[in-house]
Amino acid sequence: MVQRRNMFMVLSEAVGEPFGSAEEAWFWSVQAQDAKAAGARIAAGRGLVQRPCEPGDVLCAVDRLYRRRLLIRDHLHVLVHYGRRLMAPDPARYREQRAHTLWQEAFDRLRPVLREKGIVQ
Repeated sequence: MVQRRNMFMVLSEAVGEPFGSAEEAWFWSVQAQDAKAAGARIAAGRGLVQRPCEPGDVLCAVDRLYRRRLLIRDHLHVLVHYGRRLMAPDPARYREQRAHTLWQEAFDRLRPVLREKGIVQ
């Protein structure tokens, strides 16, 4: 099983263009998940740019951080809400200051995981 997992990691890192940022990977994953929920069929290698992962890989990374208690429900709510809006919370807006803090905390924890997997540059 270990050999199979390592082979997958090598293949996924070798194929596709990594995202420029963790936020970009998150927005892409949320859009894909919403499209899938609306009935779209998601197939690897069919997009304009090939990526080194599937949308579910980013979601699984977030889930693992949540299960390890590195993210809390508030982080998840902010990630999903602003992910669907395709924009980060604006710290200049009073009502979005707490969300901005949670957004930053979440990506401070998610970014290294995605870099390690080769999903983000």
